[in-house]
Amino acid sequence: MDAGAVRVLIVGAGIAGLAAARALHGCGAQVQIIERVPGPASEGAGIYLLGNAMRALDGLGLGEAVSGRAVVIEQQRVFDHRGRLLFDIDTEDVWSDVGPCVALPRTALSRVLLDGAADVPIRWDQSPVAVAVEDNGVSVEFADGTTDRFDLVLGADGVHSTIRRLVFDAPPPRPVGQYARRFVLTRPAMPPVWSVLLGSGSTFLTIPIGDGRLYCYCDGPIGSPPPPLRHVLAGFAQPVPELLDALEHESGDSDIHAGAIEEVVLDSWSHGAVLLIGDAAHATSPNMAQGAAMALEDALVLAECLTEADSVGAAVSTYERRRHPRTDWVLHQTHRRDSTRSLPSVVRNPVLKRFGPRIFQASYRPLRAPA
Repeated sequence: MDAGAVRVLIVGAGIAGLAAARALHGCGAQVQIIERVPGPASEGAGIYLLGNAMRALDGLGLGEAVSGRAVVIEQQRVFDHRGRLLFDIDTEDVWSDVGPCVALPRTALSRVLLDGAADVPIRWDQSPVAVAVEDNGVSVEFADGTTDRFDLVLGADGVHSTIRRLVFDAPPPRPVGQYARRFVLTRPAMPPVWSVLLGSGSTFLTIPIGDGRLYCYCDGPIGSPPPPLRHVLAGFAQPVPELLDALEHESGDSDIHAGAIEEVVLDSWSHGAVLLIGDAAHATSPNMAQGAAMALEDALVLAECLTEADSVGAAVSTYERRRHPRTDWVLHQTHRRDSTRSLPSVVRNPVLKRFGPRIFQASYRPLRAPA
């Protein structure tokens, strides 16, 4: 199929949408993006990209730009909540022939992706209000009253996707029972180590993201209202108390990005020439650090399918056949990890101490292969 004859609307200018825009524009498609917010994000926390995410960024021609803004993470270390080491992993042992593991501010990644899609027009502060799937394309009505027709519409608009709501007879996102908080602190001279402390129903994670900044992530039980951080992390060893003190001193609650964690599980991501990608299709709990990686891979695979197929419908069908097994694996492993960490500590800690490295490597093994 001549991709240059295909008109594509991408709904959402996040990781999935911008990556898809670059990939599809690169294969010749006529692409435009709409995004409901008024402009590019100017704030956010951090993000951790494993080797397969960096491989996908290399495939988009953006790996070097991201690496130049990131910290290469050399080791992942897992402790119990009292600070006793359960196991550690050298990231190179898992990802050496795939790509580096890096951490950076989320806004820095967004900037690279936005620059990478600079040739694709973006209509900010715009959203769809009606979508009609027809035999030979998709008609879209926008919030400003205009309408247009496209050969392919991509819902890349996240967990609470407008496209999924308008087009698909699908259940809403499913809460996983965790409430997450994310924030960034000033912490010079941090070693390039991903570090997590596991409590009973709660975790606290730290990752350096460059320029003397430390990305912190905490999740715990959902309440109404959610319990305070001090309560969720009571009894956690250092550096948790020190970092909570720093949070109160440096920023306060206004700089905490917080919300319930939800997952999206669908049998099909397509309806005619409308296709969901990224978190709109397959969001999971973040414990595998695969949300961005899956979105980036989605973009590359979709571009390949569109180039090789003889129609948009065939491309969408091939895309789903290729992507479902991989995202299903991530979902399955995410559930396994959540189940393991929710075990009583007297069971969980000895298991992780003895088998942690083996479990860790096995969970990522299929993701080392190209998407």
